[in-house]
Amino acid sequence: MKKIVSILLILCIFSLTLCACVSESEKETTPSDTLEATEKPTDAPTDTEHKFGEWVTIKDATCTENGIKTRKCTTCDKEETESIAGGHAWEKATCLSVKKCKLCGVTEGELADHTYNNGVCMVCGCAEPNGSGDLNYDGSSVTITFYHQMGGALQKILNSAIADFNELYPNITVEHSSYGDYNGVRDQIKTEISVGKQPNLAYCYPDHIALYNIAGAVQPLDPFIDGAYGFTAAQKADFIPAFYNEGKAFGDGKMYSLPISKYTEVLYYNETFFKEHNLTVPKTWDEMEAVCRQIKEIDPNCIPLGYDYEANWFITMCEQYGSDYTATGDDNFLFDNDTNKNFVKKFRSWYQDGLVTTKELLGSYTSALFTGESDSGTRCYMCIGATSGATYQQPNQTNGVYEFEVGITSIPQVDPANPKVISQGPSICIFKNADVQEVIASWLFAKFLATDVNFQASVSMNNGYTPVIQSVKNNSIYAEYLAKAGENATPTEKTTNIQAYATRIALEQADAYYVSPAFNGSSVARDQVGLLLQKCFVIEGNDVDAAIAKAFKEAIAECEYLAN
Repeated sequence: MKKIVSILLILCIFSLTLCACVSESEKETTPSDTLEATEKPTDAPTDTEHKFGEWVTIKDATCTENGIKTRKCTTCDKEETESIAGGHAWEKATCLSVKKCKLCGVTEGELADHTYNNGVCMVCGCAEPNGSGDLNYDGSSVTITFYHQMGGALQKILNSAIADFNELYPNITVEHSSYGDYNGVRDQIKTEISVGKQPNLAYCYPDHIALYNIAGAVQPLDPFIDGAYGFTAAQKADFIPAFYNEGKAFGDGKMYSLPISKYTEVLYYNETFFKEHNLTVPKTWDEMEAVCRQIKEIDPNCIPLGYDYEANWFITMCEQYGSDYTATGDDNFLFDNDTNKNFVKKFRSWYQDGLVTTKELLGSYTSALFTGESDSGTRCYMCIGATSGATYQQPNQTNGVYEFEVGITSIPQVDPANPKVISQGPSICIFKNADVQEVIASWLFAKFLATDVNFQASVSMNNGYTPVIQSVKNNSIYAEYLAKAGENATPTEKTTNIQAYATRIALEQADAYYVSPAFNGSSVARDQVGLLLQKCFVIEGNDVDAAIAKAFKEAIAECEYLAN
């Protein structure tokens, strides 16, 4: 019996062992997906654990289509994309322009209403139709600021003018600041316009005004000119026409500046030499070439003619020939044409033959050749230069006697019956301001400087600039100043008073002045045509025409690049 029990016990133990082995075997063959369902790997990021990099644009948005951008996870291959909203970027409509897309230029809608303040629109400057305001100064205390480049002597003249102005308008205070030169004034105002803190008035050149007007900051003067405090018919007629019309050279017909003082170019010549050799002072460019060749025969070592400013020469020839130079609007740079290439080629031959030189090619003002002060010993007997620099054309004296007498006349012309002479020099502009009394006060001061005979005469006698009004000749002090170099003066008196002599000639050619179109970039064109003339004058080789054509194309390309 014990044996039977022992056997049964052994069998039971064996069965239990066998079951355990079967269970263990089943456990080892469990499918792997069962494991994955219960034990997720720890190195795979969840959706909230992805570490995405920067968005990368793979398609830019346009005015009419959305764009696309994408980014990838830095630890796996997961990628996301999103849409970039497209659509027009509209500029606000004003009373001058409709709503316009800054991206594609398309326009829509209508002009906004004018924003009138005391009878004047503060956006476009037009007078309010049937409005009650007539731009009257109400007599209140107003302070206005004026930026300029005047030195100490001119500031004394300005302070005297302000004192005279305050006798008329005692409650208008004029504060003024000098910024060294015209570019200094421009840069200061450019910075201040960006934060809306520009002055009330500025002394400036036309291309500077065009720059300020990119921000719409310059006040049109038309409603003031024709308003209660505007110009009389006699005052308008008193302005030298081209000087006055420069204020309207911006392409939209509006007046943006008043002339204050100007200068021009004249022909200085050695009157003593011309008389000794029975030479005729040239009135045309053909006559100029002939007399230069005569002078070259008399003095083979000389350069008969010096022309200080290459850009002025180029621009003046465009005007005299009636050929294109620049224009306002979309196509600004027009000087690449056959007429201009031909006159450049002609003057190049003059340079190559030793008949002419220029300031940049010489390396100094050509007055050094004219007065005989050049280190090289080379002389010139004619010089075309600015009226404002007349004293630099005055020869030295020996024992109180000038080395030669100076004659001054107008520059040569293509057609003497239709003369064209360049007008240069500063004007004054007014900036928009929310306080209309400041704007009116600024107009009153600008008008005073432009039309006050004493101020105009004093500035001219100080710096040699030409007055902008013709009635200045009626001022007794100024009339005496001009008479010292008048037609009845001796050659010695004219040479002694050479600044007055140059100014008298400038006033006598009042109907010949022209101004070029003004736009942001017009100074770029001026710089490039000056460089163009220099480059073409030194061209060597047989195919001169091709080299000149190439230089013109490069100058146009440089203008377009720099203007943008």
